[in-house]
Amino acid sequence: MVKTRSHLCAKMSSSSTTTAMSTSCRDHEDEIEWEMRPGGMLVQKRNDKDDGVPPLLNVRLRILYGVLRYEISVNSQATFGEVKKVLTSKTGLQIGDQKITYKEKERGNGEYLDRCGVKDRSKLILMEDPSSIERKYIEMRKNARIQTAFRAISDVSMEVDKLAEQVSV
Repeated sequence: MVKTRSHLCAKMSSSSTTTAMSTSCRDHEDEIEWEMRPGGMLVQKRNDKDDGVPPLLNVRLRILYGVLRYEISVNSQATFGEVKKVLTSKTGLQIGDQKITYKEKERGNGEYLDRCGVKDRSKLILMEDPSSIERKYIEMRKNARIQTAFRAISDVSMEVDKLAEQVSV
């Protein structure tokens, strides 16, 4: 590893391990560390804070769901599945019941926003999965039958209670 100091009045002398700087401006200098790459190239050493990953930016997405409009803010490197999680609280639809379309293509839960070209203020279309609509309808009809039977049983139970009172008197 090669260490140098960078400043206008600094001078660099090359060495295989460390470069020493002799200057009167040492108090105001920033220390730069250098490293030798396998190909022999001398490059500035990366900081621990900077892993070469660009800073995470939030993007605002415009969501169209029928006649309703939503605007949410998510990480630019989020997946469509994470967007669906955010939309669950706003729309009440479960993740499995949601279909998100971007640029006329349905997007899977594992696809990343930035890789699909989603930018700030992009428009996503949210639809309810037709199979989930059908399941809800079947469940609603089943519940209606159960409620009808429950009402009939409660009516009979009330009549039995009235008759029991008359018998006890």
